[in-house]
Amino acid sequence: MEKSLDRKIARILADSRCRDFILADAKDADMALGLSAPGQSPEHHSAEARFRTLAEYRQSIRDVVQQGLVDIALMSTSSNEILTIQERLFDTSPVTPAIRANDTTDIWLAAGTGRYAWQPSVPFRTATIDQAMCGKSECAPHERCVGADLGLYSITLNNDVQLDHRTLSEYKAFRLEAEPKGFRHFLEVFAPNACSKACPKDIPRFVNDSIVRALAGITGRGRPLFLKIPYFGPAAMEALASYDPQLIVGILGGSAGTTLDAFHMLWEAKKYGARVALYGRKINSAEHQLTFVTCLRAVADDHLEPEEAVRAYHGDLQRLKIRPHRSLTEDLVLTPTAISYGGTDTAKPQANGRPQPAAGGAQEPDFSKMTAAEKVEWNLARWRRILGG
Repeated sequence: MEKSLDRKIARILADSRCRDFILADAKDADMALGLSAPGQSPEHHSAEARFRTLAEYRQSIRDVVQQGLVDIALMSTSSNEILTIQERLFDTSPVTPAIRANDTTDIWLAAGTGRYAWQPSVPFRTATIDQAMCGKSECAPHERCVGADLGLYSITLNNDVQLDHRTLSEYKAFRLEAEPKGFRHFLEVFAPNACSKACPKDIPRFVNDSIVRALAGITGRGRPLFLKIPYFGPAAMEALASYDPQLIVGILGGSAGTTLDAFHMLWEAKKYGARVALYGRKINSAEHQLTFVTCLRAVADDHLEPEEAVRAYHGDLQRLKIRPHRSLTEDLVLTPTAISYGGTDTAKPQANGRPQPAAGGAQEPDFSKMTAAEKVEWNLARWRRILGG
């Protein structure tokens, strides 16, 4: 069955003015968060940490795929084995299955007690390309169509020549393995996670420059289908999206936040050149995921403005007799987390208006003045905003 992702990629590359928009549901958080990855159970109480089970998490993937409004379902390789290879969930679906192809050390979050997140990122891959494609350590050529042929590869650069050399060398090795096997990828590039000694003054520019420099040496067959990066705001997005019409830029969703946060981020990023959004926590934390995705798709396809979509979402929740997390008034507020990657913005929310970031925008704190516990908490808060997205 033709996949909507392939159709949209072709149209966007043929015409950079194309308004097509690619949506991904990112449910790969079990590669990072452990037991809390599926999110809080609707039955949890404020005094207890009751999380959904992995089975419930996978059922939500089935539900979103069967709805058919997203273009990509991003999963762990273990979920891909069950849903793609064993159940054949995607055989008659326009949705493309994808796996998280690597799990760098800065996403090793062990229930808030691990020390990995605040240490400089080191490349690592649990998943293998063959296991993603056919569920085994080695695939015969005819078996490569059994599973997923698309993966998310993630890098975090810290402005350190030794660390970043290793990170980019591992990415090169991944590409050289993937190309002859017909395994495609999209590239996730995070801001520095631990660069206290030499943190770039302009992180959005550092990320943009790092991307275009790294991709300049890669020929077409080895290049990523698209990018997934933090949304640093209009200027950074427009600069990167306009640089090369053959480079499709996407954003990661960040924290759950308000419903307006989710819809406005997508709307604004698209306005300044983004053509992809991967939302994890924003979808997973919604009161009703399928209704949320319906409204998100309406914003992505220019059918609703962000505020209209929030009102439509609340109207649908009322019809479904689902109590919203917030009142409509509260959900029509933009919060600082919608634009802050590092979590250091101090702006106050403004109803129906964009909050103003603190000086430095997405700049990171001074790690040299933080205790180990503060570094851990900072990175945990950061990854709660990112993952699931």
